[in-house]
Amino acid sequence: MSFDRSIKIAPSILSADFANFGQEIQAIEAQGADWVHVDVMDGHFVPNLTFGPPAVKAFRPHVKTVMDVHLMISPVDAYIDAYADAGADYLTAHIEAGPHIHRTLQAIRGAGMKAGVALNPGTPADAIEHLLDLTDLVCVMTVNPGFGGQKFIDMTTKIRKLREMIGDRPVHIEIDGGVDPTTAPLVSAAGADVLVAGSAVFRGGSVDAPDVYGKNISTIRTAAESAL
Repeated sequence: MSFDRSIKIAPSILSADFANFGQEIQAIEAQGADWVHVDVMDGHFVPNLTFGPPAVKAFRPHVKTVMDVHLMISPVDAYIDAYADAGADYLTAHIEAGPHIHRTLQAIRGAGMKAGVALNPGTPADAIEHLLDLTDLVCVMTVNPGFGGQKFIDMTTKIRKLREMIGDRPVHIEIDGGVDPTTAPLVSAAGADVLVAGSAVFRGGSVDAPDVYGKNISTIRTAAESAL
């Protein structure tokens, strides 16, 4: 995977039709999704339960782009190999999920994946200053993690700070939470390049009406690029 800072739209399949994941993934990719974002929640680190390694492994054959797996779980380390085996391209752990994030990021890379670190809204950019050389992606939460469809929390100051800290390192800045055509330009102008969107992509469409996904993806992308 070559690195570039162009805007990438990563639909979150948490907003897809749960009875139809394979076709939903194929539909969003055919309609212009750059990455496929998979939200893993454990009911402990966040107040919701979603997918485990077997589900992620079942999604993998349908994903032709990049499978971006976001672990909202604690602890993380015991599950790294299972998500590597499931086929994750990027595996993101929260800095708040355990005391040894440095070791976690090393282990993710050691298992052959790209390593991401996620920051909750209350965690400052400085918290990951010493992790940037171990990191391929920084995920800035613009909602408190746990549920889709929440209201966007403005983190543009944090995004700008991270962009400055990253400098010329090949590290993506991903935004997760409340991304839509209104908020996309704010975060892209601040330095983000990967935009996770759930309801804003899937709203109004289905595998039988996939062109709606395409219009939604295109609208978010155009809005984000207009601010660059």
